[in-house]
Amino acid sequence: MNSQVEITEEQVASPNSGTDVVLACRTLRKSYRQGNKELQVLRGVELEVKAGEKLAIVGASGSGKSTLLNLLGGLDTPSAGEVWVAGQNLASLDANQRGWLRNRSLGFVYQFHHLLGEFSALENVAMPLLIGKQSVASAREAATAMLQAVGLGERLTHKPSQLSGGERQRVAIARALVTHPACVLMDEPTGNLDRATAKEIHKLMDRLNNEMGISFVIVTHDPDLAAALDRTLHLIDGALESDWHRGDHV
Repeated sequence: MNSQVEITEEQVASPNSGTDVVLACRTLRKSYRQGNKELQVLRGVELEVKAGEKLAIVGASGSGKSTLLNLLGGLDTPSAGEVWVAGQNLASLDANQRGWLRNRSLGFVYQFHHLLGEFSALENVAMPLLIGKQSVASAREAATAMLQAVGLGERLTHKPSQLSGGERQRVAIARALVTHPACVLMDEPTGNLDRATAKEIHKLMDRLNNEMGISFVIVTHDPDLAAALDRTLHLIDGALESDWHRGDHV
């Protein structure tokens, strides 16, 4: 008998489980072995992300920002501590359940878009829905609507090689949003773009956040992007330190 936690559609549809927290970690630790030494990367990180919140995580190169993002997304396993997504403790789920939960509750955007070059923009965006067992017709319809929402309604059949850097990143954002996740995790989403294009991506993320109510957790070195978000946290010596909250300055 499978003793693992069963996840229902209702739980994913209402990820807050009675609260407004969509993603959290408790005393999160991560270490790696380097020869005879143990390298401590994260040292008891505590974090709560609320519904609709836009949060920046900043820090020096090598401070563990991407490691933290991978742990929050269930792409890596912590050495200690817990990660909660959509009201579920990832440690209580098997690999299939974690994958199912990620597909429905989280989106991912990286500095390098990681689009599949042999597929069109429409096919790339539809992919998460097809993986989630939606029909081809409904996946194509949803992907078309999301690409239109990010301003690429005229580029549906274009492959990544036929798109500009900004357009490719818009496709990646559309792919992350197409499942209407509770939270999107972004790792340097504008780091590979020129300033003008990055500014357009900033505006796009802000508009989609306002329209869809999706939370964003963004690792960034871009001070303009961090300043435009609701909260900024610094990852220093393996722990998160609060910088400011927009509500404190209104």
